[in-house]
Amino acid sequence: MQPPQPDSPSADPTAQALVDDSFVPVRAKLIEVAAFLDRVERHGVDDDFRCQALNKAAQVLLDGEPERARRILESLSDPTTEPDEVSTGKPAVGAWQDPASQ
Repeated sequence: MQPPQPDSPSADPTAQALVDDSFVPVRAKLIEVAAFLDRVERHGVDDDFRCQALNKAAQVLLDGEPERARRILESLSDPTTEPDEVSTGKPAVGAWQDPASQ
């Protein structure tokens, strides 16, 4: 096996520290998401628009494309650019629901 080249990412000790320091907490969050999806499915509420949005956003994790965090955030965010004429008074719910689909 060849030693890492000086300019390769694996030669950078801070790159390995990124994995060493972050893996366990990220692993826990991933398991938490999986448990949540199992619970909503078990209770028959997986058709809720928020659960559907979360499932769609989770697909981004595996697509191999860059900027996953930005794309997931955008997929869960309100894409409209114009404010509502009248406030609905609804609180934020964590995922955008197209009014046409309500």
